[in-house]
Amino acid sequence: MIVAGFGFRRGTGIASLRAALALARQGQSAVTHLATASDKVAALMPLAECLGLSVRGLSPEELSGVVTRTRSAASLAARATGSLAEASALCAAGPGARLLGPRHISPDRMATCALAEGFLS
Repeated sequence: MIVAGFGFRRGTGIASLRAALALARQGQSAVTHLATASDKVAALMPLAECLGLSVRGLSPEELSGVVTRTRSAASLAARATGSLAEASALCAAGPGARLLGPRHISPDRMATCALAEGFLS
């Protein structure tokens, strides 16, 4: 299972989400699931529908304190984790998951995406 975790600003469009995903996927296996904070799921659904993938929404409790490669001050203040994208990917991929790299930022800086490999189905 390869989970693409996302963080993004309010008003982010599908083009920004796609761009962040494309950067994260370079040379990686196919993504099987998408994930983000539960309050952002609705904004991620258009991308999920285009890709034919499911989205897992994660609660603040699940995301809080997840150790990530990236340490964004904004993410720490808003979500209590260094990167929403990285934390979402790790949480959704399950116990023992590992990041396949740091988060990638869309060219317009509206969205971030990180991939994690996990063993849940």
